[in-house]
Amino acid sequence: MSKKREKKAGKRMTKKELAQKLIDFFHSRPNESMGLKHIFSELQLTTHPLKMLCVDLLREFKEDDFITEVETNTFRLVQHGTFMTGIFHRKSNGKNSFTPDEGGDPIFVAERNSAQAMNNDRAKTAFYAKQRNWEAEGEVVEIPERANETFVGTLEVTKAYAFLVTENRTLANDIFIPKDKLKGGKSGDKAIVEVVEWPARAKNPIGRVIDILGKAGNNTTEMHAILAEFGLPYIYPAGVEKAAEQISEVISEEDMVGREDFRKVTTFTIDPKDAKDFDDALSIRNLKDDLWEVGVHIADVTHYVKEGSVIDKEAEKRATSVYLVDRTIPMLPERLSNFICSLRPNEEKLTYSVIFDITKKGVVKDFRITRTIIRSDRRFTYEEAQNIIETKMGDHTKEILTLNTIAQALRQKRFASGAINFDRYEVRFDIDKKGKPVGVYFKESKEANKLIEEFMLLANKSVAEKIGKVPKNKKPKVFPYRIHDLPDPEKLDNLAQFIARFGYKIRTSGTKTDVSKSINHLLDDIQGKREENLIETVSIRAMQKATYSVHNIGHYGLAFDYYTHFTSPIRRFPDMMVHRLLTSYLAGGRSVSATKYEEMCDHSSSMEQIAANAEHASIKYKQVEFMSDRIGKVYDGVISGVTEWGLYVEINENKCEGMIPIRDLDDDYYEFDEKNYRLLGRRKKRSYSLGDPITIRIARTNLEKKQLDFALA
Repeated sequence: MSKKREKKAGKRMTKKELAQKLIDFFHSRPNESMGLKHIFSELQLTTHPLKMLCVDLLREFKEDDFITEVETNTFRLVQHGTFMTGIFHRKSNGKNSFTPDEGGDPIFVAERNSAQAMNNDRAKTAFYAKQRNWEAEGEVVEIPERANETFVGTLEVTKAYAFLVTENRTLANDIFIPKDKLKGGKSGDKAIVEVVEWPARAKNPIGRVIDILGKAGNNTTEMHAILAEFGLPYIYPAGVEKAAEQISEVISEEDMVGREDFRKVTTFTIDPKDAKDFDDALSIRNLKDDLWEVGVHIADVTHYVKEGSVIDKEAEKRATSVYLVDRTIPMLPERLSNFICSLRPNEEKLTYSVIFDITKKGVVKDFRITRTIIRSDRRFTYEEAQNIIETKMGDHTKEILTLNTIAQALRQKRFASGAINFDRYEVRFDIDKKGKPVGVYFKESKEANKLIEEFMLLANKSVAEKIGKVPKNKKPKVFPYRIHDLPDPEKLDNLAQFIARFGYKIRTSGTKTDVSKSINHLLDDIQGKREENLIETVSIRAMQKATYSVHNIGHYGLAFDYYTHFTSPIRRFPDMMVHRLLTSYLAGGRSVSATKYEEMCDHSSSMEQIAANAEHASIKYKQVEFMSDRIGKVYDGVISGVTEWGLYVEINENKCEGMIPIRDLDDDYYEFDEKNYRLLGRRKKRSYSLGDPITIRIARTNLEKKQLDFALA
């Protein structure tokens, strides 16, 4: 051995460094038995202390069942039950992970052991035994199924080669694109690229351009890029549009058979001012004294969209309409969503209705589910209806005020039963013709919104009860429910600890109603306080997500034992499923396959979450765009998130959220105290806690990454 090499090999090494070298060494030779001398030689352990440290570590690894001693001083990796199949998750920082199919915690997979697995690929992984104080680790040995992932980014084209520079946080390397696979793309174009191969020794995956979205920075290009990033469609297939064009809007005599006629009953819609797809309308008439007939009329989408048709298949795949900041990507073609099915004023429309006989105190005396024909007398915006409620003047005043009285009684009863009152405002942007945000406003839920909400909840609950509530000895038929599980006990405890610092308390045990009433009490107490939005956010995080399932467990947040989605078939596929099954079951039809419908429910739940993520990304993009003209300005804010990499801060004035990177807090070395939601300075003990007021300056904006960086002012 040369003097130079001997000197390098003999340098001091910590126990941790040598342990990592040994772990990597055994991982790289999973099927070999290796003697002590061979290990010393391969790891270049030339000094006596290093050899002794190695022997100690081998003894520890043997006790931990990580290695076995096949004969004296000869060792081999333990491989019992080591192979698992599951989903691989790639991170651009190289800290990849693997989630086994059989569940359990994700397993760390270092970049060197990731082969060429891409994000969400199905992978076969060798799982190495876990030693004391060492993270469990895996190595990808086979990729049985590619996720076929596409990536969105900006093209960089030179004379010799081209790359896609991705914004995707799951890919560390840019994608190499052969010049003949560019599809006419030029430098600065946003493009969607499919990875076609990743050769074993290549640093970069190789891809081909699937579509050019337009020039980076153009509003429509960026909105389409957000949709593509989440795997959502941004154009309608021509065949589906064509099929929609062939559907007649004319209502024939045949269409009227078996329908109740509500055309002469006072009926109207109340919707957001920019809505075009009117799913629901309300009718009202007095039956006698204090008994009112209220009709909840829902667009009869499944009358027009036949099961198994091209339109139906496309709707099932999309599962939901997607609402970005400046546009709606409808689940159904616009001819159906905005014209034929939309309950537009002064037009006859086919509807599926729940008709209630109800008192002003919200007591339902009777209800029926029936197909109907309506003619809406008036289209109200929420603002117009709110003005009538407040001034008691305007069109259909008596009807709107009566409906509002009933809705308030229904709402009161719901909260008395333990429903949770999350009443958050939403941030919205005023946008100019080019899509540029010019102002921010907050969308609040007022009485007019709550009026519609209560009748939709009542209709959804009544439909679910009609199918789900059966005599004790009878089995209910398969039906898609909207379910919401109890809060996670651990998250509830964390919430209790967090709010204690503001002087609040909640119950974390007791009956469902006890806990939900105590959460409502908290939400009432914080109203109008500086910490209101923050505590609401942390409270929502303690809740489970509502999903679709044929296995009914009730809806905790609404305090309903039976709940479904029936009232928005123009924009949600589960509502179309409910309409079809309801028709079949009310006519005496047999129960459907639970397995098939549970799969459809899972898909709808998953698409709903993806759509919500895309909506959030579009809001984030507009926030960054809005703030990019305000670099250097100073704002008051509140710490809205604390992580090991920095502080998230929400600006009080416009609710835009950005981050102060931990590297910019340079007056001390700050450590993340997860339990107390804070960063704590090691020397000066200064802390930055969730909910603290803070003054920031806009430091940097990065539209590509949808990133807003703040600095302490």
